[in-house]
Amino acid sequence: MTVEREHTHAHHHDGGSGVRGKASFILTGLSGGHGVFHWLNHSFLVMLPEVKAAFGLGALEVGGIAALREVLSGLITLPGGIIADVLRRYWGLVLAVCMAGFGLGWLVMGAAPVYGVLLLGMALVSVSTSLWHLPAMASLSHHFSHRRGTALSFHGIGGNIGDVAGPAITGFLLLVLAWREVLSIYAVAPILLAFVVFWAFRDIGKTADADTPLTDLAGQVRLTRQLLRDPALWGVILVAGLRGMASLAFFTFLTLYLDEEAGLGKGARGLYFGLLVAVGVVSTPTMGYLSDRLGRKLVLVPGLLLLCILSLLMVPFGDGFTLPIIIAALGLFLFSDQPILTAAALDMVDEGVATSTLGVLSFSRFVMSGASPLIAGAMRDAWGFDAIFYYAAVLFALAAVVLTMVPLRKRAGSPAAHGHAH
Repeated sequence: MTVEREHTHAHHHDGGSGVRGKASFILTGLSGGHGVFHWLNHSFLVMLPEVKAAFGLGALEVGGIAALREVLSGLITLPGGIIADVLRRYWGLVLAVCMAGFGLGWLVMGAAPVYGVLLLGMALVSVSTSLWHLPAMASLSHHFSHRRGTALSFHGIGGNIGDVAGPAITGFLLLVLAWREVLSIYAVAPILLAFVVFWAFRDIGKTADADTPLTDLAGQVRLTRQLLRDPALWGVILVAGLRGMASLAFFTFLTLYLDEEAGLGKGARGLYFGLLVAVGVVSTPTMGYLSDRLGRKLVLVPGLLLLCILSLLMVPFGDGFTLPIIIAALGLFLFSDQPILTAAALDMVDEGVATSTLGVLSFSRFVMSGASPLIAGAMRDAWGFDAIFYYAAVLFALAAVVLTMVPLRKRAGSPAAHGHAH
């Protein structure tokens, strides 16, 4: 796909800002920003064994850190999505504040004297992360309406590259620095980047304004309520929730599994995590493109079923030379289905409720997946790591079954439905 071919309306509204109005600049910039969030979020997963030791935490409290992140992210996305649609012309400022708040949260975590302060830092991190996604993804959905799956997958790749580079580099940094030092160094980048983000995207919401009349908050809430009467959209939301529950349980405890069961050192832990995501970097845009061409369901259902099978294979083959093979295979689908599910939801709705739809989707997913790390942590304490793999497998299978029954469709009159650029 040649990104430049996509017509944005930015040129008419950005006061001739040149490069900032180009579709390729918007896609690259938002995907790069996404990478920063993922770099730090996934780096923290590699540090979990050190954090666990520093605060003397049990598996349930480790699950509590991930659960807090999910629940808070979820609670903020529903009102956040509705308000973001109302504040569309200020999206650039929203993105900059999110980036700054993200860095601040990591600074708090790096300096945390007790578990409670660590959770406070994580709260700031999770709110900033989830609010960034709303205007970023809605902007891409607007600018690439007939290549939505591909564009959202590229945004996903920015995150994936952060997922690969972060854990691998963090694994090696932990050999020479304490986890608190690594976090404090990492925190500086987002705080400085906030200024760049504001410069780059200060007009990004005004371009979406041109085509979609602005509504006030009450009007936006009314539009969102109408949105929620659609049973097919609820089907997509349920699938996203089940899939989120499975992958969150998997991710939260994978580094502890590699540490405690597979007996891998810090560097190897980072590399295995990197391998998982590196495969995702290649597969995500491929799957996104295929979903634009062949249909969302044809790509998603086989992927979910394969994730179920691979989770089960972790039980007998989760060590030795078979472990990296299974991890690489998991990487094929663990990242690629989220952007496609998002695209499937956005296919169904009007532009004026794009961030509200993203908010509803994220909120519902987080509500379902928030308790998942706690459930997985309790299972791990009771029956060992194998229980987590069985739990994830069942959830992936359920998601696949539900999705086969959901009638995915494209909204009449949307460019996606007719297959032409706007």
